[in-house]
Amino acid sequence: MPVNIKQLAQEFDKKEIGITQGHRLCPGCGAPITVKFVMMIARHLGYEPVVGLATGCLEVSTSIYPYTAWSVPYIHNAFENVAATMSGVETAYKALKNKGKIPEDKKYAFIAFGGDGGTYDIGLQSLSGMLERGHKVLYVLYDNEGYMNTGNQRSGSTPPGSDTTTAPVGKKLPGKVQLKKNIVEIVAAHENVYAATASLSEPMDFFAKVEKALNFDGPSFLAVFSPCVRFWRVNDDKTVEISKLAVETKYWPLYEVERGVYRVTRKPRQFKPVEEFLKAQGRFRKLLSRPDAKEIVDELQEYVDRRWERLLTLEEVTKDKPIR
Repeated sequence: MPVNIKQLAQEFDKKEIGITQGHRLCPGCGAPITVKFVMMIARHLGYEPVVGLATGCLEVSTSIYPYTAWSVPYIHNAFENVAATMSGVETAYKALKNKGKIPEDKKYAFIAFGGDGGTYDIGLQSLSGMLERGHKVLYVLYDNEGYMNTGNQRSGSTPPGSDTTTAPVGKKLPGKVQLKKNIVEIVAAHENVYAATASLSEPMDFFAKVEKALNFDGPSFLAVFSPCVRFWRVNDDKTVEISKLAVETKYWPLYEVERGVYRVTRKPRQFKPVEEFLKAQGRFRKLLSRPDAKEIVDELQEYVDRRWERLLTLEEVTKDKPIR
């Protein structure tokens, strides 16, 4: 049954979501919005969330000792192992349930949150292990495309041309020259999983995917486009606008993969050039002022176009053909 936004607003007007006000994340940060969306759906569906959080912006801003913004069971672990931690928690839960120490009708949602540094790079091995073993854990990636907690270093998620402290745009190099890693395809390659992308600009699509992920009989993964207003150099009221542009320019296509079956969940009638997405952010200003800017932007445009056509093809050829 589709989630109704009005019902959600009424339900959580006086009901605790699981993360409180008073945290120290930047105004306009996409991470706390991501958390609230996920937690609201979990609680709406009758789950009791148990949260694991990798080191990163979200962690240091919500659990600075001796304070915490979390009102649900919460574990902070190292940068690289939130997937392993939540695998252990989920296994312990099953053991306790088998021993009759947890009621059969009690529903728990085991949710891991990680940024792109702790997901694309440092925590990739741990994530792969969780997926391969089949733990029923929802892993939520808030993707702000860099190591923002420590001052904007490039990560495997950073797009080409973005100005970072470890791959700055200069006279010789246009910043990072590699395309960002396709993390959803890496996750989907584990086959017996549910993997999807989401955007804060498309809440109904977001809610539907969280519901599907939580009810999936196995590991699930949600990659959320999560603007960092501080290091993307955008105003703090532009988070949703930038997220919408990412979808409209094919930079962040919205789709899902369930046991190898692809489905594109949003197909805009008209697309905008990816240059509009780049121009809206200060992190690309130096790139766009370079004499070779057009060549670099054209290469990115060609890539997002090809990837979009590939997704449409995969949607067609995998229809009703789950790999497991």
